[in-house]
Amino acid sequence: MSKFEAKKRVLFLMTGSIACYKACQVVSRLVQAGHDVRVVASPAALEFVGAATLEGLSGRPVLSDLWERGRAMDHIHLIRDADLVLAAPATANFINRIAQGLGDDLLTTLFLAHDFKKPFLIAPAMNTTMYLHPATQSSLQKLKGMGVRILETASGVLACGETGFGKLLEPDLILREVLDAFGGEAAGAGAARPSAVPPLKVLITAGGTRERIDDVRVLTNTSTGRSGARLADLLSGLGMEVTLLRAESAVPATAAEVREKTFVGFDDLAETLRRSLQEERFTHVVQMAAVSDYRLERVLLNGREMKSAKTPSGGELTLEFKPAPKLLPELRSWSANKDIRVVGFKLTSRADKAGEKSAVERVLAASDVVVHNDQARIDDARGVHPYTIHTKDREVPLAGFNEMSGWLASWMMEKENS
Repeated sequence: MSKFEAKKRVLFLMTGSIACYKACQVVSRLVQAGHDVRVVASPAALEFVGAATLEGLSGRPVLSDLWERGRAMDHIHLIRDADLVLAAPATANFINRIAQGLGDDLLTTLFLAHDFKKPFLIAPAMNTTMYLHPATQSSLQKLKGMGVRILETASGVLACGETGFGKLLEPDLILREVLDAFGGEAAGAGAARPSAVPPLKVLITAGGTRERIDDVRVLTNTSTGRSGARLADLLSGLGMEVTLLRAESAVPATAAEVREKTFVGFDDLAETLRRSLQEERFTHVVQMAAVSDYRLERVLLNGREMKSAKTPSGGELTLEFKPAPKLLPELRSWSANKDIRVVGFKLTSRADKAGEKSAVERVLAASDVVVHNDQARIDDARGVHPYTIHTKDREVPLAGFNEMSGWLASWMMEKENS
């Protein structure tokens, strides 16, 4: 093995941007190529991608706090041990602060502790106006003068909806820059590059079904589909091919790479889900949609069945329901990939331990993994939304969405590579 092909130690700095999802793919690809990656993430970055995700991708603990007990010298040791430092995504705030020599958190002190004997790469990501602002451009030029290698941004549709420069480079281009920095002229010929791994294909359902009463009235639930959209963005950022099958009224994904389909009621969801699974070989299906347990059979007004477009006001209205079939047990039989892995979600409402156990076991009978939470433990006003992961042989309590989504992402990749 040549010096260029040997295992390298990469210190990966991540600052707070929606592009953190895309940067996760770079971490994953570097690890797949055999390099040792250590991630240092700002608190803002961990709002976009949880520590569990980054730890699962890198196989190493994630550092964030300069003042963590027993780690006062990390900014010295981490820099000296690294063969290369990559900051991606690098926000305008981070770029302007290090250009001014500030060092009041772990990421900025890492820059100040760097002696420029080894490559230091920065991949900016920000709004076009922020990127082109004289202060930012001046800082970038100043950093170049110090010896920092600044990667150009891409042009395209940004997270804010505007079009222009400031978009984080695609993972393949960032990887090429890293390999060039490792190997110099050799990188163009015979350089060891990450092997092409077929991407995981994930189908996610999200949002609530709506059952029609008449042309103006429906029965539905309070599901927004927000968690499904966030999971779709995260998995897409990790390089997976993601299809989000969401309710028409649900929150859409923000990542442009996520394909979307929509549904309205139970029948619509079931048919679109069946057809999607039959037409494509998905590796995973994540059933997050809040599906009605009942379907409306008849609408009666004063004992007589109503068939008008709009139910008249007044009188005694009776709605008759029949149980809806369960979709989860059908997913494997519908799938063109009989080895598809199934993730089910279960929300209970103030259930006791026995009730929770029974509910989870019913879902687990048709799933590889069940993500469970109970209404009594959720406090959205305080940002409290814990989950428990259930598999056939273990339970994993997790504090919130970032931890839960990170566990799922790591599980998907581990299972695929095992």
